[in-house]
Amino acid sequence: MSAVAKIETLLEENRLFPPPEVFREGAVARDATLYEEAARDRLGFWTRMARELAWFKPWDRVLTWAPPDARWFEGGRLNVSFNCLDRHLAGPRRNKAALIWEGEPGDTRVYTYQQLAREVNRFANVLKGLGVEKGDRVTIYLPMIPELAVAMLACTRIGAPHSVVFGGFSAESLRDRINDSEARILITADGGFRRGGIVPLKANADAALEGCPTVEKVVVVKRVGDGSVAGPRKGAGSDAAAAFEADMRGGRDLWWHELMAKAPAACPAEPMEAEDILFILYTSGTTGKPKGIVHTTGGYLTGVYATTKYVFDLKEEDVYWCTADIGWVTGHSYIIYGPLANGATSLMFEGTPDYPHRGRFWEIVAKHGVNILYTAPTAIRTFMRWGPELPAGFDLSSLRLLGTVGEPINPEAWIWYRQHIGGGRCPVVDTWWQTETGSILITPLPGVIPTKPGSATRPFPGITAAVVDEQGREVPPGAGGYLILKEPWPAMLRTIYRDHDRFIQTYWNKFPGLYFTGDGARIDEDGYFWLLGRVDDVINVSGHRIGTMEIESSLVDHPSVAEAAVIGRSHEIKGQAVSAFVTLKEGVEGTAQLNEILKKHVAGKIGALARPEEIFFTAELPKTRSGKIMRRLLRDIAEGRALGDTTTLADPTVMQKLKTQYDEAG
Repeated sequence: MSAVAKIETLLEENRLFPPPEVFREGAVARDATLYEEAARDRLGFWTRMARELAWFKPWDRVLTWAPPDARWFEGGRLNVSFNCLDRHLAGPRRNKAALIWEGEPGDTRVYTYQQLAREVNRFANVLKGLGVEKGDRVTIYLPMIPELAVAMLACTRIGAPHSVVFGGFSAESLRDRINDSEARILITADGGFRRGGIVPLKANADAALEGCPTVEKVVVVKRVGDGSVAGPRKGAGSDAAAAFEADMRGGRDLWWHELMAKAPAACPAEPMEAEDILFILYTSGTTGKPKGIVHTTGGYLTGVYATTKYVFDLKEEDVYWCTADIGWVTGHSYIIYGPLANGATSLMFEGTPDYPHRGRFWEIVAKHGVNILYTAPTAIRTFMRWGPELPAGFDLSSLRLLGTVGEPINPEAWIWYRQHIGGGRCPVVDTWWQTETGSILITPLPGVIPTKPGSATRPFPGITAAVVDEQGREVPPGAGGYLILKEPWPAMLRTIYRDHDRFIQTYWNKFPGLYFTGDGARIDEDGYFWLLGRVDDVINVSGHRIGTMEIESSLVDHPSVAEAAVIGRSHEIKGQAVSAFVTLKEGVEGTAQLNEILKKHVAGKIGALARPEEIFFTAELPKTRSGKIMRRLLRDIAEGRALGDTTTLADPTVMQKLKTQYDEAG
């Protein structure tokens, strides 16, 4: 087989895992009916999904489509907070757990739907009391605590678009996002816990607000100060927390608990037009300036409601855990809005997988009887590196469904996840979607679709995806190309806030009338989609395009490798050469001999064309808090350029260490 042919077929998986019969028999979707319904009448399918929500006024028209502008459920009125809370209060769900929350120190809180509704109503009245009106933007900069969910739902209750800024962002990043959205109110906390230490959120907010003229009031949650945390664990930050005190500016800063104590517990839900803005969420752009992705009310809620119900096969008694941070879209869609619109019990965790020990995730699964776990491939690869003995020490028998999100998953990580976390009995739903898409677009339905390790399988019913070449022509099975979406979908972004031209340029200009995802993909003979990563993560070696995912998969296939990130480095002869940054499993030494073995391993798996020019061993890879590897920064190191923006990294110090190591290695 030629080298090019091997590259094309690297990710072809012969292992097929049909839905377990016991799972299929009880599944929400157990046959192809949904696919057939959507294929016959796509708009009719989405109409049925929307009708499962509560509307104050029905829509006049399902879709108005004038590419690239879509309007879904025009004329209809609804409220997201009402759909996530009020409509569950008339029956037995009012006493069902809506949120189960576990803090890093081990403190816990449980909110029933009735209790959560009261809190949301109170904070909606707090916002009104501060002068917030329908259409006013509110920035939320909080740790993963229940007040974050309350604040979001309160904003939606009164029609104030929220902009959640991830608690790990710097003061500068926060300032940029506040100013772009022109927010009137900022909601933050005195601090948050992170691996036993304290993240000084209020201090960061104060620094940001030195350049934010639109902010009038700051509401501060007391998370760490004055002994406000009660939990079974006394971490490294306990003493510091007891003495922690936020600097409160008179006239501007207000304590959350004091405002809530005075607020009435009833606030009517504002009827919102389906196309009213629900939230703005900032995501990184290739130009460096964050893009304010705008999602609207009716279409977004329809998309996340339907996908949560069918992709995660939700049952009334399930405890569902998405491990993402709400600062990212995954947390918006699949911790808060999708699960609560379905009346589910959603678990929310403040901490990290390795604090105070590496079994914390599995401890939580066992403690709360988690049935559905949705996490990132980068976390799974980390668990692989730590070894299967850790999860084996906990009772994970409650799990019945596993999911992955964030980036393509290596087949080896998929198999490990299924075997060591799911006990070989749990279907794995690998999901593809984006901040921009709002909801999951490519995924198996776990009771219907046989899965293949590493493939996101098929588009969700009602989604029309394709893989095209440079001219926009669909490619044959097995050939790689650009992933595009041919038809509008309800949860799609409507614009980039205050920059519609950038919206058009970024997503619609490459293939007019088609949404360009920016991802590479291929479709196999069975019609399954294989995501190959961002197209700017494609390496052109001597005129041949090689996906970084393909090479990374072959490296992770080696038993010594825990994780790998591959980039293309400029090469005067080849155009680009393959450079690999590799993290080894614990106990494995990064020797010159192993370096050579891994190069040969890649050549053997794919072909000599893909053999890395260099392999650099590193203890850590630069990642965002959502788990994505920042390959752009690795390219900066390899090309000897000044490092780009590192504010989105979970640990920005990793880059400086890595650069020093790389330079010393020559």
